[in-house]
Amino acid sequence: MTMPETMPETTPDTMPETMPDSQEPDGAAPPPLPPLASAGRTARLPVSRWFLLAGTGVLVIFLIALSAILLALSTTYDARRTLVDAVDPAALETLRIARAVQTQEGAIRGYGLTGEQQYLDTYRQGVAEERSANDALAALLPHLPQGYGVRDQIRELAEATDAWRRDYAEPVVTRTRTSGPGPLTDLARHNLERFSAVRVALDKQQAVLGKLHDVARDRLYSGWNTIYWAVAALFGAMVLAIAFCALIVRRAVVRPIATLTRQVRAVAAGDFDHELGVDRPAELWELSGHIDGMRRRIMSEWRSSVEARQQLAEQAEELKRSNRELEQFAYVASHDLQEPLRKVASFTQMLEQRYSDRLDDRARQYIGFAVDGARRMQLLINDLLDFSRVGRVGAERVEMDTGDALAAALRNLDSRLSDTGATVTHDDMPKTVGNSTLLTQLFQNLISNGLKFRSDEPPLIHIGVRRDGDMWEFSCADNGIGVEPKYADRIFLIFQRLHPRDVYPGTGIGLALCRKIVEYHGGRIWLDTNESAGATFRWTLPALGDPDD
Repeated sequence: MTMPETMPETTPDTMPETMPDSQEPDGAAPPPLPPLASAGRTARLPVSRWFLLAGTGVLVIFLIALSAILLALSTTYDARRTLVDAVDPAALETLRIARAVQTQEGAIRGYGLTGEQQYLDTYRQGVAEERSANDALAALLPHLPQGYGVRDQIRELAEATDAWRRDYAEPVVTRTRTSGPGPLTDLARHNLERFSAVRVALDKQQAVLGKLHDVARDRLYSGWNTIYWAVAALFGAMVLAIAFCALIVRRAVVRPIATLTRQVRAVAAGDFDHELGVDRPAELWELSGHIDGMRRRIMSEWRSSVEARQQLAEQAEELKRSNRELEQFAYVASHDLQEPLRKVASFTQMLEQRYSDRLDDRARQYIGFAVDGARRMQLLINDLLDFSRVGRVGAERVEMDTGDALAAALRNLDSRLSDTGATVTHDDMPKTVGNSTLLTQLFQNLISNGLKFRSDEPPLIHIGVRRDGDMWEFSCADNGIGVEPKYADRIFLIFQRLHPRDVYPGTGIGLALCRKIVEYHGGRIWLDTNESAGATFRWTLPALGDPDD
C-alpha cells in the first residue's frame, strides 16, 4: 500500500544553501540540508515502521513464549522441590525406619535367647534410630503433597511398631531380666502377628511414597516439555523475524546504501564537489543530506585547519627554543649556585677547625647548622638537576636487561645495605626498551626508600616482576613503616614530605623523580594500598615480544 508523501514544512533547516563555502564564517552552524526533491512522489512505508511491525510481532510471540516458560519453570521448580526436598528424603527416612525395626527384631531375639547386654544395647539403638527417623518424617510432612494419605500411613506405621514393642519386645526384656534367657516359644505368635503388621505398614508407606515420586516426576517432565515447546516456538518466531527483517533491509536499506556508497566513493576519490543524496527511504534521504552538509562543512574546516597547522608549527618551534634556553639556564644556574655553597661549607669548617678552642658549644652548633644547610642545598640542587634532565640529556632508550640496572643500583647501595643488615631479593628480571642510567636510578631510589623508612626489624626488600599484556609490571615491597593510603598520590609530588627532616632526611624529590622516569619510559607508577605491611610500589615498563615469550 502506498500513500502520497507530504510536503515538509519550510524552515531554516530545509531552505537551500545561499552562502558560498568561501564566505561561511568561522564557528558557524553546519550548512542546512537540501529540501525534498519532489513533493508529489510516493514512498512506501518507512523502514522504521516496517521494523516496528516486525518487532511488535516478535515481541508478542516472545511474551507468550516467555509467559509459558515462566509458568513451566514455576511448575518444574515446585515439582523438583517436592521430589528432591520432600518425597525422596521421606523415602530415605522410611528405609531408616525399616532398617531400625529389623535391627530391633534381631537384637531382641538374641537378647531373649542369650541374655547378653550387647543385644539389648543394639535394640535400644534401633529404637532411637526409629524415633529419629520418625521425627525427620514429621518435619517433612508439611512439604509432602496432601490427599495421598501420607500422614495416616505414617501414623499407622508408628502404631504398628509401638504395638510390636509393647506385645513382644518389652515382654522379652522384662522376662529375660527376671527369669534369665530361654526359649521364646510362648511369645513367638505375638512377634509373628505384630511384626507382620509392621511389614505391611512399611510396604504401604513405601508404596504411597513411590506414587508421590511418580507424580512429582511426571510434573517435572511435563514442565520441561512445555519449556522445550516454548523455546522452539520462540526460535521459530525469531527465524521468521530475521527473514522478514532481511527482506526489509535488502529492499529499503541495502540498495539505497549502495547508491550512497558509490557517491561517497566518488568524494573519497577526490571529487569533493560531488553532491550526495538518495530519494528513499526517508531515513536515508535525511542521512544523505546530513552527510552532504558534513562534506561542505569539512571543506570549510579543512581550509581553516591549514592555517591552524601552520600557526601550531610556528608555536612548536618557539616552544622548543624556549625549552633549550630553560635547560641551559637551569644547568648554568645550578653550577653557579653550587660553587658559593661549597665555599660556605669549606670556610665554615675551616673556621671551626682554626678557632675551635675559642668557640663555645653554641657557636659550634651554629657552625654545624650552616654546614648542614649548605650540604642540603647542594643535595637539593643535584636532585633538581637529575629531575630536569630526565628524558632530555643522554636518555636514549635501547633494548636492555633490567637485571643489569638492578645490579648497578645494588652496587651503589652496597655500603648502606651492609650497615642496615638489609636483604634484597628479586625475581627473574626481563628485558625492556629503556635507558640504563635512568632505570638504575629508579631501582636505587626505591630500594633507598625501603632502607630509609625501615622498622625495628632488618630491612627485607623484594623486587617482583610479572607480565601484564604488553607491559612488565614491577614491584618493590619492603617490611618498613609503610605509607597510609590517603597519601598514595601526594608522595609522588615534588618536595612533598610525610615526616620531619630531622627524623628522615631527604629532599622530597626521590619519588617524583621515579614517577618522571617511569612516565618517560611509557609506564606508570603507584603505591599498592592493598598491602597491609610495609610499603609496596608498583610500576610498568614496555615488554619485548609476545606475552608467551
